[in-house]
Amino acid sequence: MATLKHIASKNSDYTAIEAYLVYQHDEFSGKVILDKQGRPMLRESYLLDTLECGDFSFATACLLANRKYGKNTQHGDIKSHQYIISFDPRDAADNGLTMEKAQALGLKFCEENLPGHPAIVCTHPDGHNHSGNIHVHIVIGSIRMREVERKPYMQKPRDWCEGMKHSSTAQTMRHLRVEVMELCEGAGLYQIDLLSSKKRVSEREYWMKRRSQMKLDRENAALLAAGQQPTQTEFETAKETLRKQISDVLDNTASFEDFSDRLLQQYGITVKKSRGRLSYLPAGRKKFIRAHSLGDKFEKELVLATLKENAKSQPIILHSNLEEKPDRIKKLVDIQAKLKQGKGIGYERWAKKHNLKAMAQTLILLQEKGLLNEDALDQRIAELDTKFHESLAVVKDLETRMANNQTLRRYAASYKQYRPLAQKRNAAKSPATFEEQHRAELTAYRTAAAYLKANNITKLPSPNKLEAEYCALASEKAQFYEQYKEAKIELLKLKDAKQNVALFFREDERTQHHER
Repeated sequence: MATLKHIASKNSDYTAIEAYLVYQHDEFSGKVILDKQGRPMLRESYLLDTLECGDFSFATACLLANRKYGKNTQHGDIKSHQYIISFDPRDAADNGLTMEKAQALGLKFCEENLPGHPAIVCTHPDGHNHSGNIHVHIVIGSIRMREVERKPYMQKPRDWCEGMKHSSTAQTMRHLRVEVMELCEGAGLYQIDLLSSKKRVSEREYWMKRRSQMKLDRENAALLAAGQQPTQTEFETAKETLRKQISDVLDNTASFEDFSDRLLQQYGITVKKSRGRLSYLPAGRKKFIRAHSLGDKFEKELVLATLKENAKSQPIILHSNLEEKPDRIKKLVDIQAKLKQGKGIGYERWAKKHNLKAMAQTLILLQEKGLLNEDALDQRIAELDTKFHESLAVVKDLETRMANNQTLRRYAASYKQYRPLAQKRNAAKSPATFEEQHRAELTAYRTAAAYLKANNITKLPSPNKLEAEYCALASEKAQFYEQYKEAKIELLKLKDAKQNVALFFREDERTQHHER
């Protein structure tokens, strides 16, 4: 599953780019690693070629371009762009991917999609995470040295004219992702659908997580050496936490108003619409975080699409909201603890009245259930806890099967819809022209075909059969959810009742001790 990453650089020292690709660097500080004689150490293995540089080095070709066209003179100008194609670690063993083959694919990708720019293409055998993923660095100077043939995806003169600067727009990235997917397909390598990315991690966030995880590992090692158990083993960035919180609410709401209200109520996150885009403000921050920096899933179009889909299946999704809070009896307040925290006499008066009402509710509930005996109460709680978890496990399993059913229906429909187009492409007089005209449709067809192949599906299932299977799963889920819901409501009430009784007798003992 090759991935594509883009990095724009404002560094005017073009020689530093080649030095990074050729010499060993500390992955956290970025400094060159020196040998015992103080000389930079070469990487153990790499392949490097240049394109469009003539008789000059990459650095010299970029500097000459800047001087010729009078550009990149300011500190804030983008001097170069780097695209990294990282292949699946399994490709080496399963599909025969070598560094030489990866370098050839990188050169082909650069020649076809980034023509006219001085470029350096370098392949490394492994990445920072040491998973064995062969990857290719493609670095181009930002200025195009010659006019190139205009392609269908090029929209503005800067995309093909001489002396113009390369711009990595959303449309450019979409085109390059499609090219990477087709590159993998043509080479027989693993691939994923890069057009439906759900998460976007910046270079800064990636390295913050790596450094923080290393620090956390050192602290945990010290705790284990001292015989203590660590409380946290995996570091989570603020953006990762934000993604999880937004996803949690998004998957269980059916309108934008409900979505924004619940984000604020549950997590203190404010949602803002501005210029057709969404931004999120977590509690404790002063600056909004743009949805674009979190991932496609959190942008306005996909958020609204998800809410619309949730609304269509409202009887299933909204009633199966596992975070729903049932009616519960009031909990007693630990008055003495609150007074120690600085609460005043007014709070004490309120708390005493509140505790009387809560204890009355508790006694009524226990009398109705016939659970005034402590052992009977504990036994009933244990029974409900078992029923609760068993029902929840079944509901989760059915939800997974329903999601798989929907995914199969979507890919089967795409495969059936675009298969005739793929057959026409093979019979076309000019396959390349036909490909350009129907690129999006053919990409959808190939992605669907890859999914069916990966799941060993040789015959397309009947849409009616899949629909009937989905309805049966939804009906079964609704039955088990009712069991889960009933068990959860009663379990929470009885747990609250048990806690109230324990606190009531503890307060009573405190009062008697104080009187003595």
